[in-house]
Amino acid sequence: MNIENKIAQNLLQIKAIKLNPQNPFTWASGMRSPIYCDNRITLSYPDVRDNIKLGLVELANRFDNVDMIAGVATAGIAHGALLADALRLPFCYVRSAPKGHGRQNQIEGEIPEHSNIIVVEDLISTGGSSIEVVEILRKEGHNILGVIAVFDYGFEKARENFRKIQCNYFSLSNYNTLIQEARVSDYITKEEEAILTSWNQNPENWYTQNFQ
Repeated sequence: MNIENKIAQNLLQIKAIKLNPQNPFTWASGMRSPIYCDNRITLSYPDVRDNIKLGLVELANRFDNVDMIAGVATAGIAHGALLADALRLPFCYVRSAPKGHGRQNQIEGEIPEHSNIIVVEDLISTGGSSIEVVEILRKEGHNILGVIAVFDYGFEKARENFRKIQCNYFSLSNYNTLIQEARVSDYITKEEEAILTSWNQNPENWYTQNFQ
């Protein structure tokens, strides 16, 4: 079994995938969605956590001359730290805004000048939070080799946003694989599959078209 299917199965088995087509979730971006992927839950399951760690190592090995791993605060911190530990590399994490007290840091950790960095995120929807971190680190003079994530919703908007900043990104699993595994395991019904497919094809307008 390839890593995409394995991670999708893991997410379903531990119920990290939440469905609520009748009362859609509101994401941090404001988008309304019938599905929510909570990768934080994976941290409570050692076998799943190991699968993710090994998968992230495989993705990281696509890059040469990696100096450092950077996690996207907050959800990417734990997965980034696991990867950095597995590769025996330094680790830092980056906030979307400087801390409001103490040293008021935005970047936590020591980064040598002009470092080659892999950014780690838990999931990618539009790519906003990851791209923000990429740009913060670039402004500090670092070279971003790419972004890797546990899960990717497969939105064209994300692909477009990453193209704009000329940054590659990869994920362990993705939305299409997840839906396939969910149907095979009877995690979702045919009716739910139709709703989820409709949303994924037009996520920005799906809510207004169906609920307003």
